[in-house]
Amino acid sequence: MRCEQKCVLSFFHQANMKTRIEHDSIGDIEVSSDSYWGPQTERSRLNFIIGNHLMPLLVIKKLALIKKASAITNHSFGKLSDDKMQLISRVCDEICSGQLDSQFPLSVWQTGSGTQTNMNVNEVISIRGQEMYSGNRNDQPRLLHPNDDVNMSQSSNDVFPSAMHMAAFDMINMVSIPGLQHLISSLKGFARRYNNTVKIGRTHLMDATPITVGQEFSAYIDMLEQGKSRLKQSARRLLELPLGGTAVGTGLNTPSGYDSAVVKNLSSISGVSYRPSANKYSILSAHDAMVEVHAALKQISISLNKIANDIRLMASGPRCGLNELTIPANEPGSSIMPGKVNPTQIEALCMVCAKIAGNDLTIGLAAMQGQFELNTYKPLIITTFLESACLLGDACVSFSQKCISGTKVNHDTLKQNLDKALMLNTVLSREIGYEKAAVIAKIAAKKNIGLREAAIASGFVTGEEYDTWIDVNKMV
Repeated sequence: MRCEQKCVLSFFHQANMKTRIEHDSIGDIEVSSDSYWGPQTERSRLNFIIGNHLMPLLVIKKLALIKKASAITNHSFGKLSDDKMQLISRVCDEICSGQLDSQFPLSVWQTGSGTQTNMNVNEVISIRGQEMYSGNRNDQPRLLHPNDDVNMSQSSNDVFPSAMHMAAFDMINMVSIPGLQHLISSLKGFARRYNNTVKIGRTHLMDATPITVGQEFSAYIDMLEQGKSRLKQSARRLLELPLGGTAVGTGLNTPSGYDSAVVKNLSSISGVSYRPSANKYSILSAHDAMVEVHAALKQISISLNKIANDIRLMASGPRCGLNELTIPANEPGSSIMPGKVNPTQIEALCMVCAKIAGNDLTIGLAAMQGQFELNTYKPLIITTFLESACLLGDACVSFSQKCISGTKVNHDTLKQNLDKALMLNTVLSREIGYEKAAVIAKIAAKKNIGLREAAIASGFVTGEEYDTWIDVNKMV
């Protein structure tokens, strides 16, 4: 699965466009003859000409799965005929396979319940179903009514948050976690290759005692493993669906037992083990689960940013920086400075991390705005969530393939740094005391000489003692 983003759609009719007349409770409206959508979709399309963010297709396809499961369930309760159930199911299959992608033109910036997108799906199913049934989408009255048949036992208020949970769960498991695992595997391979390579450690950006490259990278691996575990654990909350709650969570207009039956059918169709929510009022009125799972994404992005910046610093140079690592030269780094190579994959990853941090604030603010029985920021929450989950997975794969896989350790630089490092005197303090070891470090710094030479010059340590005590391989 990839991130699905549709292009900008023109919201203006062409002068020669053929139209048909559609009718809803407000009245008549012209709709393009080529479209499968109906009057409520057209009104939303014309009333919300805001930006170029369209409702993600992944949400549309999850709504179609819900419509199919609902039709099967309503048929099992004797509320929907076999013909109607079959037609709804067939159109939903077309939607899920991507055959009708162009029929979902609505902006994210619409009603906060997602009602207009829900009706967009209902209308497409109704009109395409009529075409399947009679060969003519314009036949009236249509066999399938978008509200009475396609939306039977449902409300936008329980259907849309269910689709949100389903889409978010899929994006996490199909893009975020595989991408994260790809990077973890690359880091593990790098750590194994340089497991015993000793370098100088740093704290406060200042020289510290030695550490191996493998040990340093083991921290990165553990951070991401822990983050992945938290993400997988929190994402399980998204398996809880409020279907059957209808308008406010009470289940008005649904037969007894509908909620369990529709979730069972949905699980069978999708292959994902969903469960009915224990309290439907909660998921309709608030989106705590979305907040929690996105917080796990944000936490991973914080780890990624730290890792990327560490590698950025280690690869700085090549002549006037740390130059401990050499990263791949993927493209020229400057339009004016020949031969310059920049850490572009690192910069891209860090920008993604900044975007996810901003998205977390957006989702938090949107989740705060629920009033009484409904949160009305649902399209914003799910679109922002999917963006973060997709970006994180994609950025991890790119960083792994285009940076980590081609990064190499500069052994000569590491050895030179170790040879002149002053903090090796930490071992001397164990043998001669902290104060004398500090004097040796000051001598080395003042005279710009090596620690061994300074130790001998101090009179506190002989060359033989120094060579016996100072062994970087024993320090790690």
